[in-house]
Formats: sequence, structure tokens, C-alpha cells
Amino acid sequence: MKIEILSKIKKPSDVKKLSSDELVRLADEIRYKLIETVSENGGHLAPNLGVVELTLAMHKVFDSPKDQFVFDVGHQCYTHKLLTGRYESFSTLRTKGGISGFCRPSESEHDTFFSGHSSTSVSAGLGLAEANLISKKDNYVITVIGDGSFTGGMVYEALNNGGRSEAKQIIILNDNKMSISENVGAFAKYLAVIRSRPGYYTFKANTEKVLNKFPFGEKIAKEIYNIKTDIKNKIYKQSTFFEDLGYRYMGPIDGHDIENLCDALESAKNINGPVLLHVITVKGKGYGHAEKSPSQFHGISRFDIETGEPISNSESFSSKFGDYLCEHAKEDKSICAVTAAMGLGTGLDRFSKEYSERFFDVGIAEEHAVTFSSGLAKNGMKPIYAVYSTFLQRCYDQIVHDVSLQKLKVIFAIDRAGFVGEDGETHHGLFDVPFLNTIPDITVYSPCCYKSLYADLSSALYADEYGVAVRYPRGTASANVSKLKFEDIDYSYYGEEAAEKLIVTYGRIADNAVSATDALENTALVVLNRIKPVPEKAFEIIRMKKEVYFFEEGLKSGGVAEKLGAMLIESGFTGKYVITAVRDEFVRQASIADLLEEYSLDVNSMIKTVSGEKD
Repeated sequence: MKIEILSKIKKPSDVKKLSSDELVRLADEIRYKLIETVSENGGHLAPNLGVVELTLAMHKVFDSPKDQFVFDVGHQCYTHKLLTGRYESFSTLRTKGGISGFCRPSESEHDTFFSGHSSTSVSAGLGLAEANLISKKDNYVITVIGDGSFTGGMVYEALNNGGRSEAKQIIILNDNKMSISENVGAFAKYLAVIRSRPGYYTFKANTEKVLNKFPFGEKIAKEIYNIKTDIKNKIYKQSTFFEDLGYRYMGPIDGHDIENLCDALESAKNINGPVLLHVITVKGKGYGHAEKSPSQFHGISRFDIETGEPISNSESFSSKFGDYLCEHAKEDKSICAVTAAMGLGTGLDRFSKEYSERFFDVGIAEEHAVTFSSGLAKNGMKPIYAVYSTFLQRCYDQIVHDVSLQKLKVIFAIDRAGFVGEDGETHHGLFDVPFLNTIPDITVYSPCCYKSLYADLSSALYADEYGVAVRYPRGTASANVSKLKFEDIDYSYYGEEAAEKLIVTYGRIADNAVSATDALENTALVVLNRIKPVPEKAFEIIRMKKEVYFFEEGLKSGGVAEKLGAMLIESGFTGKYVITAVRDEFVRQASIADLLEEYSLDVNSMIKTVSGEKD
């Protein structure tokens, strides 16, 4: 497709100059650009294809950055980026030094709020709007949130707080019946009921639109709204949930009709106080493969545009975890799997089909998932909660209070541990080890290969007494670690016993450590499989060496290396101890290989560190 209009959009005000026909043409060009770029760089395709017209309408009606847009999660902001001066750099999406796949204020004044996690936007938007009200700023805050995010509890906390506000906050509910997978729970069913009566709400919106054009029209519309609400309640025996909370409800309307969207947003501008605009969209709109399989194209690696097939190895730690869990579940009827809207991403797709009665997708409700699992455990089940490391951060209190304090057996299958690559700061799994290190009675494993993953899962199910975490990286295991012999499940020793220098590590970078050990003289290697508590036998080996070099794909502060260092000092260790780990900072987006090199965790850096060539 020839890009004629999009290439001329340098700032949001350029969108305002376009005719209705030009906006439709622009939507087609944007979809072409999205598919082309994500097929090369990977990213969130289906969510972005679904909000093209909605984003165009927002920029047509409002004045960014004076009017502030807040995108929940931010994974659907690609069109927004294209319309706010980032067309020329869009090919760098999710690459090292390029633009982010999420909203980043440091990238553009049009990105209001740093984002990456779900269900936070209504809270943030309300805070922005209240600040504007206090400061007497005459501008709007527009929050875009998907129906999938309404399975997260923060949304309801914010709605409960915001319904009584007089601030100009417009919440756009992007209803596509999906989060990553198909939506679950009572709220999804509730929205289905609302969708079944769109004619009534369309009439209401059109009436308000006409009245608002006349003097005193807003006041008349408000009176009619009150009378009409009474009549509606008598007919339907209910008002909408949002109206009960104090929001002016508008919709549902077609989220792919730019003209109607613009009309609805103009009407919303004329209402004082909180407004909720209900928009119906199609996730993956305009690309057949994504419309057919929106879950697969929610977040995807590089793929072939013609076939829609990913260009990657399908075998991974995630898929192996799912297979191993199914093997155990076949024999053990007490095993349950729990996920927070991440069944596909965490490898539980097979389990969900074969053992559906023991599979629980609780929606985007990570904290609830932990305490729910505690309840399962209390009554004799063996719950395995599969969750990305970055989302486990939300669960710290529940792990402390509802798992560890209760001394309950909940197993955490922590996916995407360590660097995750192109998703950047909000998604790296670098915090789970430091915060799990602070919690009593939690055992933590970090396998470097599929064999260890299977052993760790088995131990978690049948050997360990209380809460257990098994953390593993994104992607595949390397064949290089097959040299390691885990005669003891807790650790592996590799190299000559008499070696005076020792590399210590765990997880994915054990592969690099094996190569570095092979290239160095007088050097051996200890790969920890259990990282909390540090295995006593491994510790005795470590403290007998003259020089110890710990490499950790995680934060130095609070990590395993720091903890081991303290243990060595307490034991009277007088040798050399060097830690190479992630600095006290947020890690930007880049390929995993580039990040390992940047933080001196690649093979060459390990060799230089141990040989003394690197300070």
C-alpha cells in the first residue's frame, strides 16, 4: 500500500484538517503500517488494530497534549504514536534505542503516563483530572481501558472513588470481549447484556447531542436524563452499574465508525463530571489472521504476513512447564492450575483443555489469584499459579500474608524471569528474587534446563513443605547446559575440584558460564538450581575457593549474590568475592543478547571478569 496521508501527519493537529473520507483512508494506511512493523519487530498487534478509528477520533476531537490521554497498559498506543510525530521512527519500535511498545513520557509530551501493567488507568486518570480541577485548568483527561482490564480490582476502587467527582474525566471502555484470552467472569456477562440493547443508548446519545447545540441545552438534557433514567429503571428494573456509581453512561457505539465516535466524544465534552463511553471494537480488525486468532496476535514475535505463522521456535520453558504439569495432573487429581488471564502465555493451554475442571482463569486479578490459591491449598488441593515475573510484583502482600504466614503449599510457576527483551522496563523479571528473598518459608528454584525444570516442579509438588517458586526465563533452553550433572537437585559442580577460581551463577546464563569455564584455566563452576535457601553443600564448596565470581541475571540489590556474600563474610571467608549483576536501575528495551552483553553477563564478559581483564 502507498502511504500518502500518514507520512504527512507530523502532529495531532494535522488530523483535525482531514475530511471523513481522508480519515477512513488514513485508518487503512495505519493498519498497513502496524502489520508491516510488528511482523518484523514483534509486538502487540491485535489490540492496536482494534483501536485505530477510536484513536483517530480522539485526536480529531481533543487537543493533545493539553488534553491528556491515558491508555490502560499502553500496549494499544501504536496508532497514538504514529499520530504524534513518531511515524519516521516507527520502524525502530521495540528495538534497542528505538521507541517503546508502551507509553513513555520521556519519549513524547503526548504520552501522559508511564505504563505497562493493567487496570491502573482509571486511578491515574482520576488523579490527573482532580489536579486539573484544583488548578482550574480547562482541559480534559481521556482514559482508554479495555473490558479485559475490568477484571482487575484497581478499576473498581477508582470507579468507586471517581463517581462523585466533578472533574472532567472521560473513560472510554473499549469492549472487544477479550483481554489476552477471552474474557471471564460476571463483568463480561454484564457487558453482554448491555450490548444487547444498543438502540436505547444510541437514542439517548443522539438526543443529548442535539440538545447540547441549543442555549440551556445542557440543563434541559440533564433534566431529561433524570426523567428518562426513572422511566428506564421502571422498564428495565435496573440502571447500568456505571450510572449507579455516578457516571454518565453513553453507548454502546460502533468503535470503527469514526464519524459516530467523534460525535459521541463531542457530546461527552459537554457533560460536567465523570463520563463513561462504551465502545464496541473488534480485536485484530483489518487483518484476517488476527481477527480469527486474537489471542495469538495479542503479543506476538516476528511473523509471516501472508500465513500469520510466527518465525520462532515453538518449544520453550513455558511449553515444557505446561507439558510437565499435565503429566503430573494425569496421576494426581489434586493438582490445580491458576492463571490471571495468561493461560496461553504461561503454557497452560493444554492443561485448560484436558483438565478444565481443575483450571482457573481468574482474569487480570493477580492478587486474588494468590489468595484464591491459598484457599485451594487449605482444603487439600495442590495449586500451581502460573504468572509472569513482572506481574507477580503485584502479589507481595498476598504471598506474605496469605501463603507464607499461613504455611500453605502454593506453587508459583514464575515465567519470563530475568531479561525479557523488547517489552522493556515494565516487563523485565528482575524483582522477584529480591522480594522473595525477604519472605520466610518460601523455597525458590531457578532451573537452567528442561531437565531441572521437571525436577524442580516434582520437588515443589511432593518434597517441599510450604510455598515454592519455580522461576524460568522466556524462550528455549540451550544444549550447552547438558554438560552439567545435577546429581544433587540443588546445585551442579562443573570443572576440576582443585580449581582455585570459581564462577557461581543460576538460571539461563549458566549456559554462558559453562562456555566461560571451558575457556578459562584454574576455574570451576557452581550452578545453583535452588537459590533460596542457598544449598549448604554448595556453600561449603564456595567458601573453600580463593576467588569467587558471581554472575546474576537479576538485581544486585537484594539478589542471591548479595545474600551469599553476607553468608561468606559471616563464615570468615577471606578470599576475593566479585558480583556482576544488574545495577540499581530500570532496564530499557533491547534484545536479550544485547542486554546480557550490556550487563557483562555474556561469555566474553565473564572471561574478562574472571581473568582480570575487566574492572
